[in-house]
Amino acid sequence: MQRQTVSSGSPFEGEIGFSRAVRVGPHVSVAGTAPIGADGKLAGEGDVYRQTQRCLEIITQALEGAGASLEHVVRTRVMLTDISQWREAGRAHGEVFGHIRPACTFVEVKGFIDPLWLVELEADAVVP
Repeated sequence: MQRQTVSSGSPFEGEIGFSRAVRVGPHVSVAGTAPIGADGKLAGEGDVYRQTQRCLEIITQALEGAGASLEHVVRTRVMLTDISQWREAGRAHGEVFGHIRPACTFVEVKGFIDPLWLVELEADAVVP
């Protein structure tokens, strides 16, 4: 099967050795996505809702780069450094996925590469 990789331009891609998304056949996996703005800086400092929105914007672009769309997403994972803020992340997630309703998991993690990141998201899609 053909393998397609998608880059978001993150400086971590080369350093760590990963792709923003990988498509193999109909399956697309989007890596843990942090709230990094187009300028390479944190988007939404201190704001879980805005950071989640930014993560979802990046995921949308990665899916499109792999020939998929949000409607193809079957699973998401939302990782938070403070699980008590899950409703703010959930609000942003629901604005994008409310009508798609993929399987979704919220988990609390100890931290991320940048301590100012409050949330990261992953997504898996299947393109018919």
